[in-house]
Amino acid sequence: MPDDERFVQAVRTACHDLRTPLAVVAGFARTIARTELATPTDRHVQMIVDAADQLDELIDELSIMVSIQSGRFSPTLSQVDSLALARAAAAELTEDRVEVSGVGETVRVPEKETRRAVRQLARAAARHGGVDSVRLDVHGASLTISPVTRASAPVLLGDDSKELGALAAAALVRALEGSVEVEGERLVVQLPS
Repeated sequence: MPDDERFVQAVRTACHDLRTPLAVVAGFARTIARTELATPTDRHVQMIVDAADQLDELIDELSIMVSIQSGRFSPTLSQVDSLALARAAAAELTEDRVEVSGVGETVRVPEKETRRAVRQLARAAARHGGVDSVRLDVHGASLTISPVTRASAPVLLGDDSKELGALAAAALVRALEGSVEVEGERLVVQLPS
C-alpha cells in the first residue's frame, strides 16, 4: 500500500474512531443539560455540548476532505434554492453578522455539507479579515462574500491551512465541480446548477 493511501486510510479510521468517545461525551452532556442544575453548572454543561458539536463538525470536515482526496467522494445531492441555502448558513452563525441578499436559483448539491461550507467561508472571511460583519450576495448559483482582505483571501481559497472549515469548504465546492475565486475584495463561490 502506498504511503499516501496509508495516510488517507489512517485519517479515515481516526475520524471513525473519534466519533465513539465523542458520542458518549455529547450524549451525557445533553442528558445533564436536560436536568435542572445551578446556573454556573448549566453554563459549563452547555460549553461541553457546544465543544462536542464543534468536534463532530471538525470530524465531518476532515472526513469529507479524506473522501475527496482519495477519490471516494460520492455525496447525496438534493435540489435546494441557493438563497435559502445562504440564509440558512448565515442563521447558523451566532458570533458573526452576515447580511444576505439577492436572488437564488435551484442548485443540486449535498445540502448539509454545502450549507456548512458557505457558513465556514463567511465565518473565515470575518475572522481572518478582521471585520465585524460580511455580506453574502446571491446571484443564481453564484454566492459572493465580501469584504475579502489580503489576510483572509489565502484562507478562503484553501491556500492557507489556518482554518480547517475554510479548507474543507473550498475543497467541497471544487469537488462538486464548482469554483472558489477571489475577485478584488470579493470571494465568488460558484455552485453547480
